[in-house]
Amino acid sequence: MPQTTRIALLQHACTDDVAANIAKAHQMMRDAAKDGAKLVLTQELYTSLYFCQIEDPALFDLAVSIPGALTDELCDIAKSSKINMVASLFERRDAGLYHNTSVCIDDTGTLVNRYRKMHIPDDPGFYEKFYFTPGDPQNPGYQATQLGDINVGTLICWDQWYPEAARLTALRGAQLLEYPTAIGYWKGEPPEEGARQRDAWITMQRSHAIANGCFVAAINRIGSEGDITFWGSSFIADPGGQIIAQASDHQEEILIADIDTKQIETVRRMWPFFRDRRIDTFDELQQRWLK
Repeated sequence: MPQTTRIALLQHACTDDVAANIAKAHQMMRDAAKDGAKLVLTQELYTSLYFCQIEDPALFDLAVSIPGALTDELCDIAKSSKINMVASLFERRDAGLYHNTSVCIDDTGTLVNRYRKMHIPDDPGFYEKFYFTPGDPQNPGYQATQLGDINVGTLICWDQWYPEAARLTALRGAQLLEYPTAIGYWKGEPPEEGARQRDAWITMQRSHAIANGCFVAAINRIGSEGDITFWGSSFIADPGGQIIAQASDHQEEILIADIDTKQIETVRRMWPFFRDRRIDTFDELQQRWLK
């Protein structure tokens, strides 16, 4: 099996025109395919503004059924452009039941898997608990999906702060952990605090690459929406935690990198963290607090 895969991260701004957002992102998918990408990854909730800054029941109308017209369009793009993709959507599962969901579509145009965000934040400007039901532990739970020549672990934004989520996904064979994201500077905080948070965001995800000996891709949006200026900075880290490609903090771009999964074997031989894990000592991790 080939061990080098070209991946593309789609970083862009969004407006209140959903159709225009979709058209922009889908054209970026086609452009990425023309540049040789075999795996294309969207930012979090790429079809709309980041609506979770307020609590408004009318915004549930932004959600889509999966499968549905939007995933049908994504499947057509994947098949015609011969790309695999992970796309982040607001899912209407049933009446009153909504998820923040990533769909995995292969290059035959088949919707092969989905992941529903497990960790849901509730902070000023990020009122996600109002909109999103957490994913069920076994339905489908943490996911790793073979997409072309690479096994992709699908996690979403707030999941990125939890080493347990990264580990459980890596244990399922993920060679790449991907995190579609909507994060930025909040106007109520001083600039130095925003800079600290951006650095922590990058550091945390680099640590997942190191601890699990795999690649990590973080895909963030740009632009100012309400009280948040999203800091972009989408990036790809290798299994040693080194950033091999990074986008700007303010420009729309298709960030492309060739990743060689042979590096995973090389790094894990030097740092055999999976070999040395004392799994017989981890039962207490199922407790909320131990003091």
